[in-house]
Amino acid sequence: MRLGVLDVGSNTVHLLVMDAHHGARPSAAYSHKTELRLVDHLDAQGRIKPSGIASLIAVIKQSRQIAEDTGAEEMLSFATSAIRDADNGEAVLAKIRDRTGVDLQVLGGQDEARLTFLAARRWFGWSSGRLLLMDIGGGSLELAVGMDEEPTVAISLPLGAARLTLTALPGDPPELEAVEALRRTVRGELAKVTSEVIGNGPPHRAVGTSKTLKQLARVAGAASSSEGLYTGRLLTRVDLGYWTAKMSRLTVAERAELPGVSPGRAHQLLAGAIVAEAAMEEFGLDEVEICPWALREGVILRRLDWIRDSHI
Repeated sequence: MRLGVLDVGSNTVHLLVMDAHHGARPSAAYSHKTELRLVDHLDAQGRIKPSGIASLIAVIKQSRQIAEDTGAEEMLSFATSAIRDADNGEAVLAKIRDRTGVDLQVLGGQDEARLTFLAARRWFGWSSGRLLLMDIGGGSLELAVGMDEEPTVAISLPLGAARLTLTALPGDPPELEAVEALRRTVRGELAKVTSEVIGNGPPHRAVGTSKTLKQLARVAGAASSSEGLYTGRLLTRVDLGYWTAKMSRLTVAERAELPGVSPGRAHQLLAGAIVAEAAMEEFGLDEVEICPWALREGVILRRLDWIRDSHI
């Protein structure tokens, strides 16, 4: 069957249309992405501004039409931290339902971590043993650990790259004092959950998802996306430390010139690098493998599981 997944994130609204059948690898049939950057549409009270709501409604209308035109039998629609944390999130959801007919479901941070973990587990398989997942989004950092498809630990922290850039890294480039202050803040937040994350011992495999980690790996020398899904991509702590220090001295325009960095995300890549480096240090990770699948694939896989179970 052909399913559409509409992901309203802090940075982008991404429609992914996939051909999916239980027992087979879901394959992308069509992808449409709009860089909306909802975090830039927040007022001083943390409410999404009318301009942001109007833009979001327009993009969702367009995405629904594209899903229909490309033959999607169903569109699974969800939002993450940008709407989850907005003070007027419920009102925004009501307007979206009224104006587009799309019932946007808000995922909790732990649900986001669990679904992304499911995607990573299915991608890497049981031979990975105890799996540690790290996903750096625009608004939050998701962590999950476990031996099975359902993680034993699922955590969401307000350490998203866009959020931290907006609140803690003014200047272009930011002052060194601001970078160091953010590093201390991030390490402090991670230290609160270290015992949960690695309390049962170090992971057999550590994996990273999200555009931020993919771009950091590419900057550090990993293969480009043109080399395909099945090309292994690693991000080492040594390489990440070098590039985090280097990017702290670069302007946004200079970061955008690095290999694999999209202009729309260059402004927040330093914050993402600080979070990734701190997490690898705190959890004792020498390297992280980049997983091609993430939250959208997790949503698809969970839906396929539900369809199978309902017919047993």
